[in-house]
Amino acid sequence: MTIVKSMDFDVVVAGAGPVGLMLACELRLAGVSAVVVERLTEVDTTIKAGSINLPTAEALYRRGLLPALAETQREIFARFMRPGAGGPPGKPGPKVLGHFAGIMLHDDLLDTSDPDLAGHGPAANVSLVPQAELERLLGDRASALGVEVRRGVELTGFDQDDEGVTVHTDRGTIRAAWLAGCDGGRSTVRRLAGFDFPGTSPEITGHQALVEIEGAEDLGMGWHRTDTGVYVHGPMPGRILTVQFGGPPADRDAPITADELQAALRRVSGVDVTITAVHTATRFTDNARQATTYRLGRVLLAGDAAHVHSPFGGQGLNLGIGDAMNLGWKLAAAIRGWAPEGLLDSYTAERQPVGAWVLDWTRAQVALMRPEPRARAMRDIVTDLARTVAGTTYFAKKLSGVWQHYDLEGDHPLVGRTAPDLELADGTRLADLLHGGQALLLDLTGGDAEIGSHAERYGDRLRVVATTCPDRPDLTGLLVRPDGITVWASGDPDTPETLDKALTRWLGAPAEFSAA
Repeated sequence: MTIVKSMDFDVVVAGAGPVGLMLACELRLAGVSAVVVERLTEVDTTIKAGSINLPTAEALYRRGLLPALAETQREIFARFMRPGAGGPPGKPGPKVLGHFAGIMLHDDLLDTSDPDLAGHGPAANVSLVPQAELERLLGDRASALGVEVRRGVELTGFDQDDEGVTVHTDRGTIRAAWLAGCDGGRSTVRRLAGFDFPGTSPEITGHQALVEIEGAEDLGMGWHRTDTGVYVHGPMPGRILTVQFGGPPADRDAPITADELQAALRRVSGVDVTITAVHTATRFTDNARQATTYRLGRVLLAGDAAHVHSPFGGQGLNLGIGDAMNLGWKLAAAIRGWAPEGLLDSYTAERQPVGAWVLDWTRAQVALMRPEPRARAMRDIVTDLARTVAGTTYFAKKLSGVWQHYDLEGDHPLVGRTAPDLELADGTRLADLLHGGQALLLDLTGGDAEIGSHAERYGDRLRVVATTCPDRPDLTGLLVRPDGITVWASGDPDTPETLDKALTRWLGAPAEFSAA
């Protein structure tokens, strides 16, 4: 006799950082239940990522969170960019777009006519959102959506079978159909599930901190390379970062003291500073590894649990949010029973190449930072390239994430890329139509064609909107996945066969023929 164990939730999400919360929100939005378990009792305010890239801003914009992001950015500017905090007064210079290995990129050399930089709407104006603030914002959203977040609960183990996963915690057992490990670079879920995690070993010890410091006037602002490493001072008051190339730290988990930070900064900078107080601090290395698959049975990985690397270039948080957006609707489709064949496996197929690129992007920066002659020679060449229009534009596109796309079936140039934020005839924008987390079929003929006539059969999986877009007369229709990726586009109103194929590929069989 087979005993069927009842499910407490559809999904257990391990980790209440931004990735875990984003995934849980996406699952709940799609109509499945999720519980988040988190060892920490409060939001982690340790200094980490300081900004978000364009794909992350677009993802949050498409869920109605752009006003909250913009308000957070205003508060950060008011807090840290007050007079005296951002450098000497006077006429502002070119805006800094970011950096590659500390080589600063400025917008006066950016080719703004590049088509990859167009069509992103107001999300392109938001970037300065620190990780802790994003975690708070997503925590509020999870609460509003009815996601249960259990803080102070540590995952200690799990057992999976054909029907589900039994998750063991220090506060009891939870039964769910799936387990998602979003529990960071030293993921318990990844280790216990047995995921392969190959990569390259660390060679640096890095520190980042907000401190009270005496003698800072002799450090100068910005990035500095020396014969013993790299240090950064600013842009916010008291922020320091050091990189030493003597190998990884002996103990990643030991408390970080003022003496440790002071010794690192003195050694790398050569300046006799004194650190009198530490507000927040972290250690990091350039350990760069990636899971060979993001799924083993009913266990999935996202965020740092699936890939680790150095923080240079600010890619980690953004890579994880992209994982959550890609996985959320696909896992929900599997749970609800309408997922077409191979949909859940496309999570690894689509996200793993993006993760592999990020690992190499960070490895290259560490290589250019090394305090040795060959690295310095290569850095000089890269600096010269970065100070051209073509070079600045190349690096800015990589840093911003606008290059990201998936290799999907379809001839139209928009297929596989983030949907353009079209301004529609009634003044709304495409992102406004994605707040509910459904796929979107946009009939841009205004209803004169047959594009939307057969899509009613997909029920709540698909939202169909008939309108026009005066700025894009070349487009008659778009099919956009819940994660904002275009999977069908056309300039011909009479294309039912290619549209039907795309609908079936991504949304499965129509409702009247499915078990959903």
